[in-house]
Amino acid sequence: MESHTRESERAEVLAKARAAKAAAPRVARLTSGQKNKVLHAAAQALAENTEKILQANERDVQAGQDAGMADSLVDRLRLDATRIEGIAGGLRQVAALPDPVGQVVRGSTMPNGIQMRQVRVPLGVMGMVYEARPNVTVDAFGLALKSGNVALLRGSKSARNSNAALVEVLQEVLRAHDLPQEAVQLLPCETHDSVQDLITARGLVDVVIPRGSARLIQAVVTGATVPTIETGSGNCHFYIDGEADLESAITMALNGKTRRPSVCNATETVLIDAALPAAERQRVVEAFQEAGVTVHGDPEQLLGVEPATEADWGEEYLSMDIAAAVVDGVDGAIAHIARWSSGHTEAIATRNHATAQRFAREVDSAAVMVNASTAFTDGEVYGMGAEIGISTQKLHARGPMALPELTSTKWILEGTGQVRP
Repeated sequence: MESHTRESERAEVLAKARAAKAAAPRVARLTSGQKNKVLHAAAQALAENTEKILQANERDVQAGQDAGMADSLVDRLRLDATRIEGIAGGLRQVAALPDPVGQVVRGSTMPNGIQMRQVRVPLGVMGMVYEARPNVTVDAFGLALKSGNVALLRGSKSARNSNAALVEVLQEVLRAHDLPQEAVQLLPCETHDSVQDLITARGLVDVVIPRGSARLIQAVVTGATVPTIETGSGNCHFYIDGEADLESAITMALNGKTRRPSVCNATETVLIDAALPAAERQRVVEAFQEAGVTVHGDPEQLLGVEPATEADWGEEYLSMDIAAAVVDGVDGAIAHIARWSSGHTEAIATRNHATAQRFAREVDSAAVMVNASTAFTDGEVYGMGAEIGISTQKLHARGPMALPELTSTKWILEGTGQVRP
């Protein structure tokens, strides 16, 4: 029976991948007006089906709680009317953004008169592997459609009912606009094997984007034969320099940690300059503790903290926990970040312009904040509308990824009969 289920699952993944590949050329030819019309209709349909979606989501939330799911994951999983309206609003934002397909990246005329230009084109079939957060289902659909791609979605088992309800609404909208419902499909999630089927469907799937825990991302990146775009975990640091406005720095660091601890741009480590007086260093610790955050650090440096192990420095807590270390100025902060960061977002609080510029120049992460919370690393905040993820790799895309990052390019040369000597 298990073998039969496995073969059935694999057959479903490959059948949906083939259907996606067949639908991709039609989606790629859609005009901006056609795509925007569908996006607005999908936003309206989500709002109209709020109750249906919430009922499905409640089944997932209840199942997660019954299984002992961590509060941070339950928060990622949970939907409410406000969040659904926010998801719908993301589709409207995407509709309002410039269509990247056909944009000329660069071009020139050769001495022999041939006109050449490099233009943006869709990637094709975009696979997504993600955990818990059902909003990713809609974000992926919206960004894929606007950039001329089709979406193959492999969400987590914990969000199966929510994702199914969302995709059903989106497919109804596609059918109503005489478009292939295969422009967005949900893959089976009974076993992890379906992930492997997706990420090895070379020739059917053009790119895979993992979004979730470090473990999930690493499994996809190392196991894929399909090209991947790595969206890294967020071990984000906030450095409080000896020349910072302490109260402002504490406010920013608290915002990065407590605004929404379960997201990848949450601050996970606070670095405190040893040049600050002991009482001010302790004030940082107390501020977090007063906000309900458990601080992990060296008890010989910071009083009242939980003893930190080496694992704490590389931890993406996604909870009301934070690691704290006393470092020797900006040199120590940069060295600590280079050793432990996941390359997502790092921040500095300082009133010294030269120190700030050095930190921004030498820290090698996708985003660097100067006197601002790490929470600002977000595609919507950047004006991109919904984001597909935040890339921590250096090839193709880095940082929040939205429409331009979901395209490739091709060269088009127009001549008048020229031949090469």
